[in-house]
Amino acid sequence: MARPDESGPADTDLTDSEAATRDGRSAPAFTIGMTEIKARPVEPALYLVSTPIGNLGDITLRALETLASADLLACEDTRVTRVLLERYGIRRRPFAYHEHNAQAAGERLMAALDAGQSVALVSDAGTPLVSDPGFRLVESALAAGHRVVPIPGASAPLAALTASGMPSDSFLFAGFLPQKSKARRDRLGALQRMPATLIFFESPHRIADALVDAAEVLGENRPAAVCRELTKTFEETRRGTLGELAQHYASSGNVKGEIVFLIAPFVEEASDIDPQALLDDLVRTMPPAKAATEAAKLTGLPRKDLYARLLEMKRG
Repeated sequence: MARPDESGPADTDLTDSEAATRDGRSAPAFTIGMTEIKARPVEPALYLVSTPIGNLGDITLRALETLASADLLACEDTRVTRVLLERYGIRRRPFAYHEHNAQAAGERLMAALDAGQSVALVSDAGTPLVSDPGFRLVESALAAGHRVVPIPGASAPLAALTASGMPSDSFLFAGFLPQKSKARRDRLGALQRMPATLIFFESPHRIADALVDAAEVLGENRPAAVCRELTKTFEETRRGTLGELAQHYASSGNVKGEIVFLIAPFVEEASDIDPQALLDDLVRTMPPAKAATEAAKLTGLPRKDLYARLLEMKRG
């Protein structure tokens, strides 16, 4: 996620010549262990450079070479990117580009591309453009006829997918769920019958509530997984049903770390239960909303459809 850079104006107030001198671009290089490796020059283009999502060892040689050689290095938070640069001995002054300065910073980066320079773009972690403002820069670069070159590497959604045990032949990355429960349930309802593994980013402060909503909308028995702090010291992947995971995180107290949340694909299940007869029976003893939830659990049918049927029954 993009966030404002608080490292001070010194990161963006350098002239191009000052930046070139301080970056040491006359001899771009990076260091692995005790070995310094000269970086080859890169052609003019916008390079989307994937960076580690936690473990700094998860960087590619091509990424290091691009970070060392590009004329301009743009990033979400200069403090985060400096940690990576220092680890690999890359003497650069990164340029802040985030959602709060995207217009002004984007104009400077576009000017560099127009002048025939190379620009490397990184996010705080993972692959650029996945839940960060880089899309606007790429859109502008392509419209102006510039090359856009992906430098692949770490990606939290794909890392979580491979570790989750969920089907990987078809999947949908859906970003962050809405913060409000009503909007969140509506979003989950829209994805309810998707025949693909669903992948979300989620805040540690909202994961418990998100699981409760998902269990009610999609069914308590639907398989799911919560991947937390991937590639970091306290990495954890917890698998179970939505109901089991909702219960666990509701009682686990203060959850910390970055989270990827996955839900198994929708599977059509045959049921011998007559939905109409079941609704007729349930609505005698409970309100329509609760009756629809219970019927969805027993039949595997979408709660939204069952609730709509109950409302029709009430109007009739």
